[in-house]
Amino acid sequence: MARDDRLKMNVDRISEKVIGGDRLVDEDFLVLEEKAELYQLGFLANHIRKRLHPEKVVTYVIDRNINYTDICISACKFCAFFKAPDQKDGRVLTFSELAGKIKETQDLGGTQILLQGGLHPDLPLEFYEDMLRFMKTTGIHIHGFSPPEVCHFANISGLTITEVLQRLIAAGLDSIPGGGAEILSDRVRQATAPRKCSADEWIQVMDEAHQQGLRTTATMMFGHIETAAEQLEHLRRLRQLQDRTGGFTAFIPWPFQPDNTALAEFGGIEKTSGLTYLRMLALSRIYLDNFANIQASWVTQGPQIAQLALFFGANDFGSTMIEENVVAAAGVSFRLSEQEIKRLVSAAGFEPKQRLMDYTLV
Repeated sequence: MARDDRLKMNVDRISEKVIGGDRLVDEDFLVLEEKAELYQLGFLANHIRKRLHPEKVVTYVIDRNINYTDICISACKFCAFFKAPDQKDGRVLTFSELAGKIKETQDLGGTQILLQGGLHPDLPLEFYEDMLRFMKTTGIHIHGFSPPEVCHFANISGLTITEVLQRLIAAGLDSIPGGGAEILSDRVRQATAPRKCSADEWIQVMDEAHQQGLRTTATMMFGHIETAAEQLEHLRRLRQLQDRTGGFTAFIPWPFQPDNTALAEFGGIEKTSGLTYLRMLALSRIYLDNFANIQASWVTQGPQIAQLALFFGANDFGSTMIEENVVAAAGVSFRLSEQEIKRLVSAAGFEPKQRLMDYTLV
């Protein structure tokens, strides 16, 4: 029997496993990635979404992405946002600027701040603690400091990951975003961001955060130099950690945005198509059977593809993103108000509902 015929039979067999609620093994993922048609992946992912969320509700959160500094020593090849420490136009937000951004967010019904920044070489851990305490006086939920930042804080302070998280929590940190994961393969990380934390360190931060009672999200930035096997490695690491802790609230995959980045300039990498994005979204929904929520990425794909994502496994429309700087630096600048998100969700046949970080409804 020819190889293509065997793979087609395997796709049918794997589809039966998915419909029956069985967990996929790694080989199943690779077969689906290589041979399943887009409509097959969409059908299977939509089946899982309806099984997990039969009420046809699509959630969203009102928040703002605040980048407290663009000064960064990591110099990731996929980032168009950072400024090197010796560049004169790099800056750190003042607490007064933070207060203004938080007030505007709350006036728009916002419930949280997504707080992330560059790996600044000169700011001590106490600066971040003071920033958290100041922000908590406003009553806002702080969803902040991705694992590379936590590892950086440990390096500059001489403390362990456990100790750093204990101090951040005591100062007011409420949850951790899944940024800085990119692809959890050390080959990819060494090639694209060698100064950033390793894949094992990223997992360690999230594991420890879950042990200390913090809920977190998980992400994947795909569509650059990684292979299908490395995409699988990324998803496997997340699924294994979720099996141990159950601490992830959602998974958010998005494609690499190449414009204005060193990786695109020297690597000849083109933008990921909407169809490729939908394939990866569906594959993620199918493989990550222990994640309750999958988030659509309208910030990178635009509103129409995000609507389609609701039929490829996504049950969450993400954030209103009152402010977003990192993706915008790569030349992508979609913007949606709460009213527009509700309209888009309703037009797709779902009921929009505002949520908090832990997916309880407002």
